[in-house]
Amino acid sequence: MSIIIFIIILLILVVVHEAGHFFTAKSFGIRVDEFGFGFPPKLFGIKKGETEYTINALPFGGFVKIYGESSIEENNSNSDLSRSLIRKPKWQQSLVMFAGIFANFILAGILFSIVFFMGSPLATDSIPSNIKNKMTEQLIVLSVNDNTPASRSGIKNKDIIYSVETKNEKIIKPTLAEFINFSNKPGENIHISIIRNGEENFVDVVPEENISLGRAFVGISPGVLLSGKFNFFESFKYGFQTAVFSAKDTFVAFGKLFKGGEESKQLRDSVIGPVGLVKVTGIVSEFGIGYLLSFMAVISISLAVINLLPFPALDGGRLLFLLIEKIKGSRINPKIADNVNMVGFFLLIILMLLVTYHDIVKLL
Repeated sequence: MSIIIFIIILLILVVVHEAGHFFTAKSFGIRVDEFGFGFPPKLFGIKKGETEYTINALPFGGFVKIYGESSIEENNSNSDLSRSLIRKPKWQQSLVMFAGIFANFILAGILFSIVFFMGSPLATDSIPSNIKNKMTEQLIVLSVNDNTPASRSGIKNKDIIYSVETKNEKIIKPTLAEFINFSNKPGENIHISIIRNGEENFVDVVPEENISLGRAFVGISPGVLLSGKFNFFESFKYGFQTAVFSAKDTFVAFGKLFKGGEESKQLRDSVIGPVGLVKVTGIVSEFGIGYLLSFMAVISISLAVINLLPFPALDGGRLLFLLIEKIKGSRINPKIADNVNMVGFFLLIILMLLVTYHDIVKLL
């Protein structure tokens, strides 16, 4: 079931992103030859008007094939040449490239708004403080690892952690950071109060050292549930504020990812690909449709930020090419641009395969 939900989420995100490119190109009179889900080889397609809609074998994304986006024959006898992307003003080309990113951001804002209106918990803590102050916060168990102190103590998924206590310290309604700090006390008994199905239960857990982690652990994946029900206009406002805040946090995380150091290593270890996302989707779906929608919004923001990076084959890379052309006052050699984008595409595929391999190794 998890993989079906994940495919549906991926399909929606990809269609929304590519629809941004598609409709913006169409509005400027640019011809769109193909609208594809996944990457080639093509499995099958249906042609409607001048555009072929295809399903492809590699389900890691999607694309629209816009006439004139890659090198084309400069043949004045071609009646459609005026409808090519490269014959349009730079500002129109830029908007076509940016439209997919913008579409994912708008989708995230709408999804967050729906969740605020529903009063459901959000699958993110990237929420402005002025909104957090109006919400209820709970620390919850997202998953429990097998053969760990937590599993042996009887802690289960969806348990709410109400308090943690040692012989020297007690915290009621601990934050995520406080709970992690308690978990890093090897050999010390931790008395935990949990709320399960509305009833309070007590368990004792003794954290164990983990050499690979370099610290002690209890064996759960804790998460923060932030929830608050708002009216329509507040929900819309807070939804898009959260989308902006989430985008900012994602940019900061990418900066730390390439910075180096211990924090960078922790972020690299936490990166997941399609296999990992399927697993997380299964966990998230257990907490209801609202939580799942906010999780989808987080992925949409991540997709927008990734595509904005100035890397070949991504929208950000194409925007960079347009900026270079604007500065130099002439086109980049089409063959060079095509080759650079092709190399970038294959590097992205290799990276995706490596991340997928990393996901599988972590599951074994």
